[in-house]
Amino acid sequence: MTAEVFKLRDNTHLTLTGWDQFLSGLTVGFTTNSGGFSSGDFTSLNLGLHVHDEPDVVRKNREVLAKALSFPMENWVFAEQIHSNRIIKATKANCGKGVSSYEDGLTGCDGVYTSEKGVMLSLCFADCVPLFFMVPEKSLIGLAHAGWKGTVKDIAGEMIRKWHQDEGVDPKDIIVAIGPSIGECCYFVDDKVISSIDKTVLENGPLPFKELSNGKYQLDLKLLNEHYLRNAGINKDNILVSGYCTSCEESLFFSHRRDNGHTGRMLSFIGINEEVSL
Repeated sequence: MTAEVFKLRDNTHLTLTGWDQFLSGLTVGFTTNSGGFSSGDFTSLNLGLHVHDEPDVVRKNREVLAKALSFPMENWVFAEQIHSNRIIKATKANCGKGVSSYEDGLTGCDGVYTSEKGVMLSLCFADCVPLFFMVPEKSLIGLAHAGWKGTVKDIAGEMIRKWHQDEGVDPKDIIVAIGPSIGECCYFVDDKVISSIDKTVLENGPLPFKELSNGKYQLDLKLLNEHYLRNAGINKDNILVSGYCTSCEESLFFSHRRDNGHTGRMLSFIGINEEVSL
């Protein structure tokens, strides 16, 4: 069994092990559901401003995380997340976007990246797949939010192609991590989802789904994203995959499916602390 690549750092978050060896000052990981001030369905570290939790409490929770990571909240950047495949490059001018107000986040996108230090990229999750991207030689880092809609729209490949076209990056130099999300064990979908998959990307390995009954399937969304990444030119050895299932791990994570939509949000995050010399 492959060792888990995300390790619990404290009760608020997990860190992606090994990536700090590539970039000094790199802060990268995924939050848990613990260590905050929210109550009820959002107990306790809800970090989403769009789920009908008290906004002031969510902002307080975000400050808890910022302090734990030693990365000031005014340097964070959030996005709207509309299940698209649109990618936006963030700069220091975008710092603070979406921090205090959901409506103020980067609009109309589900992927963000930056080449600047002192910018913490972050996206919200409660079962969808977080994708982390890095090119150490260029200090280029990125995040994407891949629910089933974003996945079949190839948001993974969009990040790769954008970096190739706009940043001059060879896909073979890109390192990717697939973070905690709902697992095959808990994710059941219908024909609409399966028929949306580009079957030509499934040639590099086992099928990421199996039919359980007529029109009902079990889908491994992480593996499907891995297929899209491989199709975009990423080496298999450059892809790390978390074994965590957000639905199974009730003590660690919120889950939209498990909690019937009444739940909080975790954050994926990645940034390079500008106070650390490279």
